[in-house]
Amino acid sequence: MKITLIRHTEVDVAYHKCYNGHINIGLSSKGEKQAQALAQEFKKKSFALVYCSDLKRTRDTLSPFTQNRQAIYTQALREKSWGKHEGMTFDAIIQEDEIEYENFLQWINALDGEDYEVYVKRIKEFFLEFLVSKKGEDILVVTHGGVIRVLISLVNKISLEEAFSVDVAYGAYLILDTNSMTFSEVKY
Repeated sequence: MKITLIRHTEVDVAYHKCYNGHINIGLSSKGEKQAQALAQEFKKKSFALVYCSDLKRTRDTLSPFTQNRQAIYTQALREKSWGKHEGMTFDAIIQEDEIEYENFLQWINALDGEDYEVYVKRIKEFFLEFLVSKKGEDILVVTHGGVIRVLISLVNKISLEEAFSVDVAYGAYLILDTNSMTFSEVKY
């Protein structure tokens, strides 16, 4: 089976480099054009199943796709919730003087919202247990950069810090072959 993962396209610049989590923001005008271009790129592709995060930015990315009519929208594909830190940049959080950065995992665990281990477990269960049990050769998933990076960490057996250093641009996609558990056709 092949799982095509697409990161949602660009959001408004005010939300770039922010911990957006569950904020229900839409796409920028550039993001809308990126979504149209992706839809054209995948126009002739047939998918047995289509899954999408239920947040607006992913739904808007999938909207111009012909395959959107068969989509299953799910909270399981949401980005991690950052609680009171949602929508904030790293610098803005530091300026609050509540948390100091010591290292990647300490920082992630110090922020509010969903527990990071629970988040990673949610991603692992969705992709490596639920999806791989589905019938169908090709599956499309529209989700978030953090979700894709966690999956990269799990599949490539690298640390979360290493996976989060991978630049997964807005509108980037990659294909996971579940038979070999390798990524191919990476377009960042």
